Amino acid sequence: MKYRKIILLLLFTILNFPSCKSKKLNYINYYNKVYAIDSTHRVDKDTLATIRNYKRLFRKYPPMQNERMEEYETYIRYADQLHKNFGGKRSLDKLLDQVAPNWKYKRQEPEFFKLYKKYGIDSITVERKILQWKQKLNSVLIDSFSIAFKRNQYNDRIGPIVEINDRKNAELLIWVFKNYGFPSRQKIGLYGNNEQFMFMGALLNHMAGTVHYEYFKTKLLEYVKSGECLPRDYIEMVDKYQYIHYYDTVYHIFVHYNRPDFNASDSSRIDRNRKAIGFPTLKQSLKITKDFQKKNNR
Repeated sequence: MKYRKIILLLLFTILNFPSCKSKKLNYINYYNKVYAIDSTHRVDKDTLATIRNYKRLFRKYPPMQNERMEEYETYIRYADQLHKNFGGKRSLDKLLDQVAPNWKYKRQEPEFFKLYKKYGIDSITVERKILQWKQKLNSVLIDSFSIAFKRNQYNDRIGPIVEINDRKNAELLIWVFKNYGFPSRQKIGLYGNNEQFMFMGALLNHMAGTVHYEYFKTKLLEYVKSGECLPRDYIEMVDKYQYIHYYDTVYHIFVHYNRPDFNASDSSRIDRNRKAIGFPTLKQSLKITKDFQKKNNR
């Protein structure tokens, strides 16, 4: 009887103890770790340590392809170069899911196909997997946002129709949040009907001028933490609101240049704000942008 009670107590403890998997992951921490790994690599050039750090990170967080970082692909390429195990075909399939929204541009990179060919995956198979990914997208949301993005740029955003269209798009977003969650690229892709470009940041940016701004400011922060909304899309909307109302910039995205130059305390404040949302510091941003432009101008 005594042992039975002990066993029951142990089972109760195990079942009720919060495991790592049951905890909600906060992708703001993920982004900050990605930038920290990248920053360290730029200094010491220790590729082996970078592989280990990324591997440790991806054990905890499902990997992503952060803007201009492409950390998961970077990890796989580094591991491949040093003949380290990165998970083989299974990890390459995960990478395809991450690059699929940008496939229109990614398919122009011969090196990408060479990587897959090395592991026995030919270009036809890669294309087929991308097609399978597209077929899983939410057609209802694609239809809705194809209209919304076309409406967002109607008449080059000139005239009183702009306010009406922004209100309609705000109402659509609120409805989608309540019924489908955030319309991420993994749900709607990047191209809608008739090749309509659907960059969510452009739509969210204009929510800064609507009466629903405070709602979006709170709600989108939840989606940044869940990894569905990119930090860049969030901070552009917030800074756009600050700019419209002539308030101080929060993230130094939109700035009134007729104001006095920033001093050291301003830079420190902005860097703290950026880190709090999972975005690189001013200096890091400059380096990342320069490298990105250099890579794309080759």
